[in-house]
Amino acid sequence: MRDFHLPGRSPVFSTNGLCATSHPLAAKTAVNILERGGNAMDAAIAGAVLLGICEPQMTGIGGDCFVLFSPAGSDDIKAMNGSGKAPAGLTAEKLREKGHVTVPRQSAGAVTVPGAIDAFCQLSNDWGKLGLDAILAPSIHYAKEGIPVAPRVGYDWAHNVGRLQGAAQKFFSFNGKAPKVGDLFAAPDQAEVLSEIAKKGRDGFYRGPVAEDMVSSLRALGGMHTLDDFENQKAFYTDPIAGTYKDVDVVEHPPNGQGATAILMLNILSQFDIANLDPFGVTRAHLEAEATKLAYDARNRIIADPTHTNALEEMLSMETAKRLAGLIDPNKARPHQSTLSETHHKDTIYITVVDKDRMAVSLIYSIFESFGSGLATDRYGILFQNRGAGFNLTKGHANELKPETRPMHTIIPAMLRKEDKILMPFGVMGGQYQAVGHARVTGNMLDFGLSPQEAIDAPRCFSDDGVMKVERGYAPEVVQKLSDMGHNVTQDMEAIGGSQAIYIHENGVLEGASDPRKDGCAIGY
Repeated sequence: MRDFHLPGRSPVFSTNGLCATSHPLAAKTAVNILERGGNAMDAAIAGAVLLGICEPQMTGIGGDCFVLFSPAGSDDIKAMNGSGKAPAGLTAEKLREKGHVTVPRQSAGAVTVPGAIDAFCQLSNDWGKLGLDAILAPSIHYAKEGIPVAPRVGYDWAHNVGRLQGAAQKFFSFNGKAPKVGDLFAAPDQAEVLSEIAKKGRDGFYRGPVAEDMVSSLRALGGMHTLDDFENQKAFYTDPIAGTYKDVDVVEHPPNGQGATAILMLNILSQFDIANLDPFGVTRAHLEAEATKLAYDARNRIIADPTHTNALEEMLSMETAKRLAGLIDPNKARPHQSTLSETHHKDTIYITVVDKDRMAVSLIYSIFESFGSGLATDRYGILFQNRGAGFNLTKGHANELKPETRPMHTIIPAMLRKEDKILMPFGVMGGQYQAVGHARVTGNMLDFGLSPQEAIDAPRCFSDDGVMKVERGYAPEVVQKLSDMGHNVTQDMEAIGGSQAIYIHENGVLEGASDPRKDGCAIGY
């Protein structure tokens, strides 16, 4: 239990339904949908789409999503891959011929076809109750009327407004400057797009004037996208993957997401007596950092488009984890492993909803970097993701940029399951950090007995691209010792990521937790 003398956040308890996400208005909207008779899928989609207006630097209809969900009355977990493909006319060779060694991040060459809208349309049709017109209505309203800029959103906006180019500056800046906290941000042109989707489903986005706006804008920016690329975009159902930690299954989305990396991380850490360490001491931080280097090196070699992913079973194998754990020196940091261009990715949005019938949804939705590619369409102001920067240009690599393939993604939803019962849908935002975040939150709960809110509130550290980022919640002596062990430590960075979770108790009570590093909250009814 938290010390009520100190600043903190209480968990939220409810029985009928609950949403946890990174902006209060999105959480409230999701709960409103539940109260109107919608289910968790309706509510999660409604809240997620609205987050593209609440947090436009993080996500939007020009992005991708991944979803795990458990239908009402079932403990089965299903997965939806809502990630987009590279255009059919683009190859790694064409970029190499131009002298590029990585995909240029703020160019049309980094723009993959948006996949989230097709996924949302399929999920609404297959699993929702209310229909697209009802669940998109709140976003249409707020896109027209505007939403006050929240503190964390304003902070991110101010630091990244310089990424906006061309039409994106018109739609996402105030005369080239970031809005101040409390200023109203509206996107009336996006409201028109959402209205088209509400009326026509996916055809309102992937065909007709909206698709034409996206393709013509990209072509003018040097892209090779065609109307066929948009018409052919299809989200698809797939099977989750899982590992076990302390008798609890950690269920993740399969490639091209990096969920297998979180499982490998936990398998490596399971080779050490983590539960008897100081949860926020030197040894745990060091072991986690070393496991991160090894697991992410495996990720960078293996995770790719699901049709090109190699050696996934090896990555999930406990024997692999034992071998990698044996490479860790408990007293010394190892050199930084291989890197990818994707290490610059900072953040995304995540939303989780559980309804009265105990349908559970774990949904993550992103435009990759802050403001994505920094490019937007001329007519409707649809901000393009730059998820193509997740490809590499290494000839013959599983994750090499190829026509009509999906890049490796960092965004991953998750669920905990015990004895075939859904225990907790959760996610940890933060770009590269997400796999480590899943391992950290899971370990905080299972090794140290923290509640979901305590597990989320607790200080974080992350060995990222050769730099050991340590939040200021760590004691100074821990920071110094990590430096002495050879870690390149910094505390001059943003707070690491954000997290949301809903714990489902045996008596049916829902317990929501929301990260104070973001503007959001958990709301139930």
